Amino acid sequence: MSTFLFDQTIFGPINSRRLGISLGINLLPNDSKLCSFDCIYCECGWNPEKGTVKAILPTRNKVKRMLREKLSEMKKEGVLPDVITFAGNGEPTMHNDFAGIIDDTILLRDELCPGAKIAVLSNSTMLHKPKVVEALKKIEDNILKLDSGLVETIQLLDQPVGRFNLQSVINNIQQFNGQSIIQTMFIRGNFNGAEIDNTTGPELKAWIDVLQQIRPRLVMIYTIARDTPANDLRKVSTEELETIADRVVKETGLEVQVSG
Repeated sequence: MSTFLFDQTIFGPINSRRLGISLGINLLPNDSKLCSFDCIYCECGWNPEKGTVKAILPTRNKVKRMLREKLSEMKKEGVLPDVITFAGNGEPTMHNDFAGIIDDTILLRDELCPGAKIAVLSNSTMLHKPKVVEALKKIEDNILKLDSGLVETIQLLDQPVGRFNLQSVINNIQQFNGQSIIQTMFIRGNFNGAEIDNTTGPELKAWIDVLQQIRPRLVMIYTIARDTPANDLRKVSTEELETIADRVVKETGLEVQVSG
């Protein structure tokens, strides 16, 4: 299927189904993807083959300048964002100056749109870096991916680049002491001859067991809404997502947000 890349460092604002009016920040290249996962459902497509693309990331100063310009423009127009969201073409916490850019963003937010939250959409793979964790602790919404409680399913769905240890990721998320948001994509289909369905009984039990360990302040569950690089994937219905949410609330007491 057709996928797309974010071709700007500052993009939007867009109306996010989960976050409201969102002004996006893409800390990755504008012409290629850079990620520690290669998710089969990623709207940005597949990672480029190793060595075929030189990743040029925006500098900290460039991000700060462009964000100031955009927020100033929006303020003059009287339309400010509900949230400033780090997303884009891959994993934002891979940027070497991520922590400094978060500090700059907090200062600009406080100056130009103090009512806005700051969110980061992360796949949780860089949480072994203390500076990344400390930066994420400073913002309102550190949204961390956890698509399954089974490592085999994560390997299939998220296609980690290099070594991946699920228990280490869980331990790293626990550093937030409940001040994190877990985001989970529910999906069905086939990929490379393997059947995919992370809504089955064993899948949900393993996932809920991990949620019990992490105790996030919010769980966001959703399904595919855009084109995906793998062809044979299917949405999970909103009704099924609501059923999953009800089970989480009943078994854990955690708050769950559903986006169909």
